[in-house]
Amino acid sequence: MPDIVAPNIQQELNLKKLELSALLEITQAINDNLPEEALYKIYRFTLLAQLQINRLALFVHDEKWDCKVSFGTDLEPAKQHLPEAILELKEITRISKLSVDKKWRNFEIVIPILHNGKVLAFVMIGKIQPYYTNIEALNFVQTVSNIMLVAIENHRMARQRLAQESIRKEIEIAREVQSMLFPKKLPNDKDVAIHASYIPHSSIGGDYYDFIEIDKDQFLFCVADVSGKGVPASLLMSNFQAGLRTILRQTSDLNTVVSELNHLIYRNAIAEKFITTFVAIFNRSTRELSYVNAGHNAPILLYDNNTHDLLNDGCTMLGVFDVLPFMNVGKIHVPHDAILLCYTDGLTEVFDEDESEFGIEGTIDFLQKNRFLSSKMLHLQLLNAINLYNEESTFSDDITLLSCRFK
Repeated sequence: MPDIVAPNIQQELNLKKLELSALLEITQAINDNLPEEALYKIYRFTLLAQLQINRLALFVHDEKWDCKVSFGTDLEPAKQHLPEAILELKEITRISKLSVDKKWRNFEIVIPILHNGKVLAFVMIGKIQPYYTNIEALNFVQTVSNIMLVAIENHRMARQRLAQESIRKEIEIAREVQSMLFPKKLPNDKDVAIHASYIPHSSIGGDYYDFIEIDKDQFLFCVADVSGKGVPASLLMSNFQAGLRTILRQTSDLNTVVSELNHLIYRNAIAEKFITTFVAIFNRSTRELSYVNAGHNAPILLYDNNTHDLLNDGCTMLGVFDVLPFMNVGKIHVPHDAILLCYTDGLTEVFDEDESEFGIEGTIDFLQKNRFLSSKMLHLQLLNAINLYNEESTFSDDITLLSCRFK
């Protein structure tokens, strides 16, 4: 504890006037809701001009110890690391009583600033008037510093709450946008039964599936995956869906549809966003399936004799090149009782405790053993299978399944 130097009556009166003026100055600044930088400037002026403290360094803990205010010293506090002897302090202490490097003896007194038992900051002062080593005066410096720093902390927390609320609202909007992208109804008629499942990894995923009737004979279905997650992925996917439906009003030629979609994504994608997708058109009359696999996981077409094909024909992922470097539209005749499973990589990229991937082989094996399950049960059991593959694993990505059972 510092030695007490008693001021005379006039000095004490002057001191109280200065303290009152300082307190009013700081309080007014806080009430005016000034930004953090302005509060620190007023604090500096108050201690220098009002309280006649001529040497000061204020270290505040904001993720790390940072010097926010300094004057009257050649130490360059901003470049210094606080010594352990200071970091351990919980009460006002003279520097001379501490085992610290000589450079810290520029200051005479260390004043820790505490709030709810936690040290928020350290005020180091020097070149002070003798009567200002009075413990009451030092306590006042501590009080003024505490008022300002707690106000700054409260402002910071309020800004964080506002930012979090803004993010929460953005997430709600993006989630609503995403939910509107998915078709409300999928067909189950004399020709096909389509079923889809979507398991997001986070609040807003980057997966998407769709079904669009083109005419009485043809319909389009697709599965897509945007790189990244969150609001940007949701917005890009909404552009993808809007573009797909607009283009389909003009043409159902898959070469043109996918090329136009690529151009749209290339123009609208931000940063390094891109989309992988599998887009297919099925003709009910001819039973021909035309498709383009744009860098997506190969869907599995399982036949009634348990053999299968992987649908790989297509192009690169969308949004990487202004003009796609190559394009192959795959065409395949689909016999009766075949099942097509489309999925995103969240399904296959699941690992067991030995780091072995569930993979496409595991998916094919599951389909061959469970092909007679209903579409809904097929999806549920497949999701259960990857859960059991490693009971301690968690999904690292969204999972989307779209199965098409051709009758």
